[in-house]
Amino acid sequence: MATFSLTHHAATTIERRRFVVQGIVQGVGFRPFVYGLALRCQLAGFVRNDSSGVTIEVEGTPEALDAFQAALRTEAPPLACIDSVGVASLPACGDTGFVIAPSQAGVKRHTLISPDVATCDDCLRELFDPADRRSRYPFINCTNCGPRFTIVEDVPYDRGKTTLRAFRLCPACQAEYDNPLDRRFHAQPNACPVCGPQVRLLDSAGRAPLPDPITEAARRLAGGAVLAIKGLGGYHLACDACNTLAVDRLRRCKYREAKPFAVMVPDLLTAQKLGEVSPTEADLLQSRRRPIVLLDKRPGCPVVPGVAPLYDTVGVMLPYTPLHHLLLSAFAESIEPGAPAVLVMTSGNLSEEPIAYRDEDALERLRPIADGLLVHNRLIHVRCDDSVTRVVGKREQLFRRSRGYVPEPIVLARPFPLPLLACGGHLKNTFCLGKDRQVFVSHHIGELENLETLISFREGIEHFQRLFDIYPEAVAYDLHPDYLATQYALDANVEYKVGVQHHHAHIASVLAEHGLEGPVIGIAADGSGYGTDGAVWGCEVLVADLLAFERVAHLAYAPLPGGAQAIRQPWRMAAVYLEQAFGDAFLELNIPFIVGACGQAPVDVRWRPLKQMIARGLNSPPTSSLGRLFDAVAALLRIRDEVVYEGQAAIELEMHAGKSSRDDPPDHLYPFTIGDSRPAQLDVAPLIRAIVQDLQSGVPITSIAHRFHASVAEMLAKACVRVREQTRLNVVALSGGVFQNRLLLERLLARLETLGFEVYINRRIPPNDGGLSLGQAAVAAARLR
Repeated sequence: MATFSLTHHAATTIERRRFVVQGIVQGVGFRPFVYGLALRCQLAGFVRNDSSGVTIEVEGTPEALDAFQAALRTEAPPLACIDSVGVASLPACGDTGFVIAPSQAGVKRHTLISPDVATCDDCLRELFDPADRRSRYPFINCTNCGPRFTIVEDVPYDRGKTTLRAFRLCPACQAEYDNPLDRRFHAQPNACPVCGPQVRLLDSAGRAPLPDPITEAARRLAGGAVLAIKGLGGYHLACDACNTLAVDRLRRCKYREAKPFAVMVPDLLTAQKLGEVSPTEADLLQSRRRPIVLLDKRPGCPVVPGVAPLYDTVGVMLPYTPLHHLLLSAFAESIEPGAPAVLVMTSGNLSEEPIAYRDEDALERLRPIADGLLVHNRLIHVRCDDSVTRVVGKREQLFRRSRGYVPEPIVLARPFPLPLLACGGHLKNTFCLGKDRQVFVSHHIGELENLETLISFREGIEHFQRLFDIYPEAVAYDLHPDYLATQYALDANVEYKVGVQHHHAHIASVLAEHGLEGPVIGIAADGSGYGTDGAVWGCEVLVADLLAFERVAHLAYAPLPGGAQAIRQPWRMAAVYLEQAFGDAFLELNIPFIVGACGQAPVDVRWRPLKQMIARGLNSPPTSSLGRLFDAVAALLRIRDEVVYEGQAAIELEMHAGKSSRDDPPDHLYPFTIGDSRPAQLDVAPLIRAIVQDLQSGVPITSIAHRFHASVAEMLAKACVRVREQTRLNVVALSGGVFQNRLLLERLLARLETLGFEVYINRRIPPNDGGLSLGQAAVAAARLR
């Protein structure tokens, strides 16, 4: 308990006020800020953490109380995020000092937990200061930085309710912890080499070989080793990003054939050697969130091609823990002078598995991949993968919202009528919990395709319920009956269960994020979502608000022969679209897709059983998926016949489009038709025929790819114009995984804005299925009202 004393003059009017401050106000230096502010304003009373947030009672002159009240918001610590300040007048008690009182638990909880925060500049200076007692200590932190969400087990946020409770503070650290004027006052992860966690380097047999683990780890990485490294929210697999053999071996062992790896670099200067860095991207890279930022590769980028095969972008992040800073510093000293210090830092898992975060699990799962493990004995309570972001239109757009962002809430325009759980989708799963006006969207869970990820999903929900005191009385879910998240919702012991159509949830996620209620023109474009007619939807033009939607247009249906197999083999969709455009005569076309072999057999041989399957209606559901159209064109251009991860063909098609010559006619568009029915059919058979004509004329595939993107953008824009003429709506919301395609998104945004539309996209949550849970929650809340 910390105090200071003051003396009131008898003739002075003394008042007392209580402030209840809610938001992210625990673990961010808020109480020492209040202490210093009370000292400056000469006020008596107390401040404490409790389950409501931070409660303050102060007494003094009215003028001093007014100044104190104003400064609570305007001078709050940088990591604090104040949602509300409740004020009440109380009788004066005659206090003569100010006290930082012990934390107090309560029945109802309104406390918000800060995300994990990158190492601050003050701690970095101490980290590399040989005279500092924490010099080169890999767990240095203070109230302005360090782990938060990944170590907290319960609230109020005190050391005894974090994974640091196992480490008893030494006298020097305890003195800092108890001093309200110290930067480490009540810094719950506070530690030093004497009393805190320690690092070990284990060899592949689980033995700790040498006493200087970080330097030895750096030396081994420079020598071509692959190491597992324990971070804030889980393990990374790391190797030298400029070593072809090391990168190739990591790909083989991780069973990650082609998907890009992220890299970590020591500073912004090194990042600028890898990619083009705009001011907004520089701010993101250096922010306290430290996400992976997707940058356009610079010519001569020094990382080996195997880091991001066929990509013209590279995912870059800067160090966000002291251990990362020390490791990269030692790595830079271990490689050739002048060579860039760039480490692959990819999730510590096998393909499709959740990231390893418990030590025994990491030893079992990662030891076959890694030559050693750089571990420590600070436990991680919640796994939390790295966030991924990029800049579109000079603003941030998230692809994966996790470490550094979670669990900050998203505030809705209207309150929930009941506490609610939304379970999200199957791919890139997140869940969310909501009450009052706050929605807590979870960290990235991943693909719900195995037991490990399902367990992670269930454990995450239980932890969020306990942490935010939200025990749902309603649950929202996707309509697809086979999704594990849907089955979890249907099995839940709650009274109200609300099914939300996949693409309605996408559009609702944009509305919820921007505080809109609609109606709007919504374009939801992705790979697949369960439609209300049983078809596989994926290019939907909706008139939607939070309550309901009408499907007013969609991409004309095409069969999906083999179901999921058609997603893994895009050549099937190319054949389907060719058959729709030319009939059986497509097999006589003189284009590389037909003339050359497609896989192990010519197209005509492989098409025959698919045609029979479609004719008999066997495992060939109709689809309106724009993702499948992108796949088809990628295969038609012989860019990608088969894929090993979701969206690969479409991503590589975008890469080719980006290489199109600047001399290509900018307005060379392929034809399409929009029917007069309702819902209207967006027919791309004319577009397919025009692409074939360009192929036969020898037009470069980069030009065809670029024209295709421009044509799809024009088709969607014209569909919006048609809906505006019918409804007079002028607001458009864009969402769905296809809008991760920057070329398409920026072209469509520019076209819609030229046409006078007001356009909104996902910014704070991903446009992919990682944002579904927010949309589900918003729709369910509207219906429950």
